[in-house]
Amino acid sequence: MPDTCNTPSSFRTTRLVLRRPRLADAPVIFERYASDPEVTRFLSWPRHSTVADTRTFIEFSDAEWASWPAGPYLVESRDNVLLGGTGLAFETPERASTGYVLARDAWGLGYASEALGGIVTIARALGVRRVQALCHAQHRASWRVLEKNGFAREGLLRRHLVFPNLDLRMPCDVLSYALVLA
Repeated sequence: MPDTCNTPSSFRTTRLVLRRPRLADAPVIFERYASDPEVTRFLSWPRHSTVADTRTFIEFSDAEWASWPAGPYLVESRDNVLLGGTGLAFETPERASTGYVLARDAWGLGYASEALGGIVTIARALGVRRVQALCHAQHRASWRVLEKNGFAREGLLRRHLVFPNLDLRMPCDVLSYALVLA
């Protein structure tokens, strides 16, 4: 069980606030990015069809936060506009995976790199030694964000992961990245 006194449920970067999702966020998460076919195209989770799907995500998020020292985060501008999501998915106390998703109007503005930098700072503060990420081999924008933040490409995993929002329902090649913190 995590020490809630040291749990970073909110974190500020230069332009962003990363914060733990709340049930009241479900409609705006659904509207801003979780239901958008273009935004969710290369994600490992299915696009949300209803706000109930988004509520299920928040319940999952709460369970992650109850079991680990951190979990999913929302990415907001400093003026409280929801831009997307990121977070840490723990495998062990010292190893976690990360990823990110941004609403279309937040693409190309450096928010993904800044949010990922914030996640790395949180991970380091929590004693995580290895942060890893997978991305679709054709999703250049995503792997460029990882590389800008110091993640090293460790390899190509062939036919490794089904991306449920792509028309092709077979496992796709993914790039494996990691950042070793200690």
